[in-house]
Amino acid sequence: MLSSKNSTLPEIIDGLPNISGWEAEVISVVNHDAPVFLPSTNIRLEDVNATFAIALHFHQPTIPAGSGGELISNLQYMFEHPHEGDNHNAAPFADCYSRMGDFIPELVNQGCNPRVMLDYSGNLLWGLRQMGRNDILDNLKRITCNPTYQPYVEWLGTMWGHAVVPSTPIPDIKLHILAWQQHFAAIFGWEALARVKGFSPPEMHLPNHPDTLFAFVKALKECGYRWLLVQEHSVETIDGQSLTHKHLPHRLMARNSQGETISITALIKTQGSDTKLVGQMQPYYEAKTLSKQQLGTNLIPPIVSQIGDGENGGVMMNEFPNAFKQAWWDMLNNGGGKSHVVGVCGTEYLELIEATGCQSEDFPQCQPVGQHQIWQRVNLDNYQPEAVENAIQELKQINPNFHVDGASWTNHISWVKGYDNVLSPMYELSSLFHQKFDNLLINSANKSITKKSEYRQALLHNLLLQTSCFRYWGQGNWTDYAGEIYRRGHDLLSMN
Repeated sequence: MLSSKNSTLPEIIDGLPNISGWEAEVISVVNHDAPVFLPSTNIRLEDVNATFAIALHFHQPTIPAGSGGELISNLQYMFEHPHEGDNHNAAPFADCYSRMGDFIPELVNQGCNPRVMLDYSGNLLWGLRQMGRNDILDNLKRITCNPTYQPYVEWLGTMWGHAVVPSTPIPDIKLHILAWQQHFAAIFGWEALARVKGFSPPEMHLPNHPDTLFAFVKALKECGYRWLLVQEHSVETIDGQSLTHKHLPHRLMARNSQGETISITALIKTQGSDTKLVGQMQPYYEAKTLSKQQLGTNLIPPIVSQIGDGENGGVMMNEFPNAFKQAWWDMLNNGGGKSHVVGVCGTEYLELIEATGCQSEDFPQCQPVGQHQIWQRVNLDNYQPEAVENAIQELKQINPNFHVDGASWTNHISWVKGYDNVLSPMYELSSLFHQKFDNLLINSANKSITKKSEYRQALLHNLLLQTSCFRYWGQGNWTDYAGEIYRRGHDLLSMN
């Protein structure tokens, strides 16, 4: 599978992260059906009553705030301006980015059977290298590439620039996904990339517009992903109800306005956005209250899935290390860490239940919240894009709260309302980018254009402008950062 991809990729090219130029190689490496965890897992499902999976999400935006206006990591800015806001947390944050590289070997060497899933934005990975924090990246390489520790760790793919999917221009969704995969391969190698089969959407933000969702799922599958993590309250059953089997894998159904359908496996992240859930290892203690459940003709251990920021908040920074270790020690003392209640990685769990005979067709189906109301108003025997749009507009008139902006773990925050001064330039820059390059790329003779500095510079600014942080903190410095990135991107794309 990887014989022709054994050469290492450059991680930094002309001072920029390697986010384009090897698209065909990435697609070749990630599109395979070989089991990832099954050959090495030490878990036997017949010995297990219930499972849990935790993921840690890490992100720092890239901002034009270097001493000369250079693009730097917000983490670097925090170190350089320690007396602003909560910037005194820079060193603890950096420690959080690295410490799993210490915790996993420590626990394994104690005889424990730990598991963790890691989600790092492309911005953060690049920023760590820009800052010369090779110590952090080397610590992560230890648990990513060393066969002794790798079976205990799963990396989740994500959008390179931490863009929330529902308001990302549709043509850019796949660009973010591919950019992250290529950048990850440049840091950790092709073999490590081939193992990345689960996807973590930034802010757990799931599109509920039929065409955006379809494009998202299609891009995920084309880029070799087998499953994604979704927030419990961002989905509904096919008949519009709340989920009743949230501890079982689901089949996320996507249907576009043309009537095409596609699906992908979803693991359900339960409850809300409180990082204490992971910080205090709540998924483990919840799993201890569960027992095997029926899935198709099989009786399988359920899974409690949870993700939280890996660095934000006092609980995560200070309480999590002891809580994390205590949970694995507890499991070691109650079944040797391999029976009763155990931790798993998402892909490991899915491969284990598949080996018992479970198939995705057995999974309960779900769809993004609000879609049931749309499809009730569309003639499913005669799809027309206009009919879907009419249904959406009709629903907005009937219910002012109805929207197709997607749903996430932060539903008290809109990523759209009040941000026209970021969104309009964002969509304009994307449009300029595609006007300049799409026709060139249609001609196969021009495929190498994605290796050129001109393309990579433009792509970088396009992806950076879509970073969610510019639409999270309100108007002010963050929207100004977006304006500056737009200006630079526009200048790049205006050059002949």
